[in-house]
Amino acid sequence: MTPGRFNAERRVAPANIEARLIRMNKSPRNRPKRGNRQHSADAAEGPLWLWGLHAVQAALDNPRRQVHRLVASENAAKRLSLGTARPDIVNVSEIGRLLPSGAVHQGAALYTDPLEAESLDDVLSNRPERIAVLDQLADPHNLGAIFRSAAAFGVGAVILQTRHSPPLTGTVAKSAVGAVERVREVRVVNIARAVESLADAGFLTIGLAGGAEADLATLAEPGQPLAIVMGAEGKGLRPAVASACQFLAQIPMSGDMESLNVSNAAAIAFYLAARGAFSPD
Repeated sequence: MTPGRFNAERRVAPANIEARLIRMNKSPRNRPKRGNRQHSADAAEGPLWLWGLHAVQAALDNPRRQVHRLVASENAAKRLSLGTARPDIVNVSEIGRLLPSGAVHQGAALYTDPLEAESLDDVLSNRPERIAVLDQLADPHNLGAIFRSAAAFGVGAVILQTRHSPPLTGTVAKSAVGAVERVREVRVVNIARAVESLADAGFLTIGLAGGAEADLATLAEPGQPLAIVMGAEGKGLRPAVASACQFLAQIPMSGDMESLNVSNAAAIAFYLAARGAFSPD
């Protein structure tokens, strides 16, 4: 069946790390509190902790990062590319006390300001070939995995809602394995309006929906900028966002499985787009 078009009337090199490594004031007022792990390690309003070797290394390599403190075990410090910068060498249990319970830090953690999200206009001015739009995705591990797949398959930006979407905290950064430093984060107030703006800017906007009749790999024209729109875990796309998409499509699956985890679906969609598998029937 030929896929239907929705709302067709509207469419026609690492910086000098040592210079950026700002040691924290060691007074009790400025030292991260150990007693409130979740707030100090995973709050996005102010400085936050990142952890894991890949996430820490990527943040150190990112000139946009304002670094306050780096802590590492002796073994982890040897594995990080630090230049002439020196971390605070501590034991792994000391690092664990700074982070949320269960954080797998691999002996390295970084206290840093969060990255500032970009505007949709700023990203569109650079004309990325592919963009991901996430409609109220809730799980930070899924969000991190989607950033990782985006970096792997050339998706230049991820658009999130200013509310109802998790901030890019340490949990997201660890799941992304450093990709939050390489894929641009965009925050918008209204996801449906952002999808319409992408279409107006020349992007083909395809929403992933399990009940859609169209096959994801049959819709796009070669060379056309593409925006892949994905809904929240369990709920999928909200009606207004689905209506704003030019097409709705599914990923064909065999067997008795009804759906994929959103991060798995994103990885498949990004892979197809990167390999040029999107083409007309």
